[in-house]
Amino acid sequence: MKFAQLLFSPTGGTQRVAEAITGAWAAEVETVDLTDPAVPPAAFQDGDLVLIAVPSFGGRVPPLAVQRLARIQGGGASCVLVCVYGNRAYEDTLVELQDCAERCGFLVSAAAAAVAEHSILHQYAAGRPDTQDTEELQRFSRAILEKYRQGKRELAVPLPGNRPYKKTGGVGMVPKAGSGCTGCGLCAKQCPAQAIRPDDLRKAGEEKCISCMRCVVRCPQGARKVNGAMVAAAGLALKKACSVRKDCELFL
Repeated sequence: MKFAQLLFSPTGGTQRVAEAITGAWAAEVETVDLTDPAVPPAAFQDGDLVLIAVPSFGGRVPPLAVQRLARIQGGGASCVLVCVYGNRAYEDTLVELQDCAERCGFLVSAAAAAVAEHSILHQYAAGRPDTQDTEELQRFSRAILEKYRQGKRELAVPLPGNRPYKKTGGVGMVPKAGSGCTGCGLCAKQCPAQAIRPDDLRKAGEEKCISCMRCVVRCPQGARKVNGAMVAAAGLALKKACSVRKDCELFL
């Protein structure tokens, strides 16, 4: 029996949510980093408890997370699904993640939706997950662990979302480096999509970039940014949908 978390967390918000849940499970929780292009195959078995956490990109599971989850063998292990969104909506993310997990051979026992600071529009859900979120997620953690210990493995409620899933959006905002770039290459090394060429650090390839914003967050010089006018327009467009605080949700 082991405890594990499979994380696709480019900017850290999804990881903070996940660890608020798994932190109370066991002294040792194995972590599989799905943002790593070279993530090795992993295998689990009946008796294990595995959390799978992804951000919601436009109401869907990030395609790269889908691809990398396909390398994992669930082996009948119980799993907990977590989707993290920027206070707008998560739409079909959970049902799509459920389908991905079941294709891998996991048995979905629980699911949760939680909010983290928007990775592009930082004024929305700023500072989340906050203390209130963490307390709620820890309560979820205890309920999930109790269900697991009782041997209740089936998900008792349907997850929100639609099949077929909503259509994915077009090309998102692609960060570029400004004059502050020192050419350290960290952005290229840490890009989950390998969209930044080491010999051309100034821009990311639009055909590969998933607009995850890891390069923006991780740049030690703060040199990578997205188009300010596009960010401002998006902020206005989402103001109504994002301004009212959404709470964490648990599905057992």
